[in-house]
Amino acid sequence: MDFLTIGNVTRDIIPGGYTVGGTVTYASAAALRLGRRPGVLTRLGPDIDLPDLYGDVQLFPLPWHCTLTFENIYTEDGRVQYVHEVGGPIGIQDIPLALREHNPPIVLLGPLAGELDHKVAQLFPNSLLGMVPQGWMRHWDASGRVSHNPIDCADEILRYADVLVVSTEDVAHDLSLAQCYSEQVPILVLTRGPHGCDVYHKGHITHVRPRKTEEIDPTGAGDTFTAAFLIRFAETGDPMEAARFANVAASMSVEGLSYQAMPTRAQIEDYLTEHNGGPRAYRQAGQEWHELTQSG
Repeated sequence: MDFLTIGNVTRDIIPGGYTVGGTVTYASAAALRLGRRPGVLTRLGPDIDLPDLYGDVQLFPLPWHCTLTFENIYTEDGRVQYVHEVGGPIGIQDIPLALREHNPPIVLLGPLAGELDHKVAQLFPNSLLGMVPQGWMRHWDASGRVSHNPIDCADEILRYADVLVVSTEDVAHDLSLAQCYSEQVPILVLTRGPHGCDVYHKGHITHVRPRKTEEIDPTGAGDTFTAAFLIRFAETGDPMEAARFANVAASMSVEGLSYQAMPTRAQIEDYLTEHNGGPRAYRQAGQEWHELTQSG
């Protein structure tokens, strides 16, 4: 196991039943397709049957009386989300000793409903530690309807992240908040859906353009992006290459339902070779640089 995701798996309600989702599911599916050996630590209830995907995942299951359950409704104005069941918490005491003593090369923290104790981040000092913090930002009313309250840019959790990935919705379209986050972490990636992403690194913002796509199901695109980014960054040490690679992975993943269209490494690299001269080729036409500081 060389790619561990921690957070609660979800039951995502659809007409006639449910699909299995959550950051842990989409990130693991992406990791598998990119040749990694994924592991998942999650709370599980008796109300869920895991798909065949999990047969190739090293699972660290934590029992609970129910599974975190969401309903996603996509409208012209964006996604409306409801929480129907809240899964159990994940704390330091839930992390197996073997994982603490032998940190996996890549660890992704992917809470979805506040279930993950921030202190878990301290247990992986020898890993490339990525975070998608939206689960620490979600709140819901009595009906279960979800709203977002961005975490403060001085939040202690940020100082543990090597890579922080947030969407424009996560920061309430406040670019000053994204910039503030970027001053707390080595690498911040701001995803912009079909408009690509911005990489904040060493005092610069680099806009990385997207691959055009025919979107069928956008669920999990951000998690796919994050997994692909972490894997490619671990391989190359180059955040711009990782962002271009992740943009293509995420755009291909939305061209089918759930994670059925998750691309292989070969598909991503073939596209990059055809359109940009190869995975390591960077062309100024595909990027826009902006100074954050005079020193750069």
